[in-house]
Amino acid sequence: MGTPRISLDNPKLLYQLSDDDFQAVLLEGVSRTFALTIPQLPAQLYRAVANAYLLCRIVDTIEDEVSLTAGQKHHFCSEFIEVVKTGENSEPFAVELSPLLSSQTIAAEHALIHVLPRVIQITHTFDAEQVAALTGCVKTMAEGMPIFQAQNLHNGLATLADMDRYCYYVAGCVGEMLTRLFCHYSPDIARHREAMLKLSVSFGQGLQMTNILKDIWDDAGRGVCWLPQDIFTETGFDLKTLNPGTDSALFRKGLEHLVGIAHGHLRNALEYTLLIPAHETGMRNFCLWAIGMAVLTLCKIKQNLNFNHSDQVKITRNSVKATIVATKALGRSNRLLKLLFNLASRGLATPDWSYPMPSSKS
Repeated sequence: MGTPRISLDNPKLLYQLSDDDFQAVLLEGVSRTFALTIPQLPAQLYRAVANAYLLCRIVDTIEDEVSLTAGQKHHFCSEFIEVVKTGENSEPFAVELSPLLSSQTIAAEHALIHVLPRVIQITHTFDAEQVAALTGCVKTMAEGMPIFQAQNLHNGLATLADMDRYCYYVAGCVGEMLTRLFCHYSPDIARHREAMLKLSVSFGQGLQMTNILKDIWDDAGRGVCWLPQDIFTETGFDLKTLNPGTDSALFRKGLEHLVGIAHGHLRNALEYTLLIPAHETGMRNFCLWAIGMAVLTLCKIKQNLNFNHSDQVKITRNSVKATIVATKALGRSNRLLKLLFNLASRGLATPDWSYPMPSSKS
């Protein structure tokens, strides 16, 4: 989908665009990955999913804003739930929040908050079921994320179960929302609704865990650690001592275990994707590209467990292109997709260690 070149430095110009182009320009600014994958969806889904991502990004912007107190974050998250649900008071909300954003928030997110009323306006052009799916996701995310933001995250999360819950609030609920949208779009997909809802939480967790592992040292620079203490206690490493200079086989062992867990979630993500009819190539590409890039990132982490910067495990543009080409070529064949996944993810599982995969968000 071609979009006009409009600078986000002047958000007012965005109002000149059609709804689709408006959302496309914002997506390109806040996430090049989703700007690549979301347009693969059928047009009826593209608009709702693009809007959903922008709504979720607004919640992320509030939660990540360093200038806001915990009380302010709670206030804005609560207010935003009502804005999305009712479609009302978006202008006052944006006017109140916009001047509080610091220079540490990227320009594209400043622009997103500035044009928030248009985003909400688009939200309420969708069917009631679509609006309900988007509202439910925003509510879960906006209520759940502050629980973790209020904690002292310098030494990591206490347990793997805590990481599961965090990943649900950040990404698992997004998987549920997408499933509701997919089922609303297609009666064929709706036949697998219950199975897909369960798998969608795992799908979201696989992607989020991959990001957490990739960004360990970037997060550490902000005094934050999302790793679970119990996994590393089991290997004999104390997360309280973690720093960019850490050179510990015990830490690398724990990291290896988390890679294995993330790999298991991505295997569930593939099972989720295979429940989408083979003729829905755009929807499959949307899922497969995300899975492929996550698998390749986990492979780089597994091969370089002593990395100390996210750039060292960032996949190349050629890897992204290869993922796109391979999934486009094999995307209709469940058998070949399973074979490709097994080949690409060789070595990610930990043969002598296992973790019981949760069957739901609980």
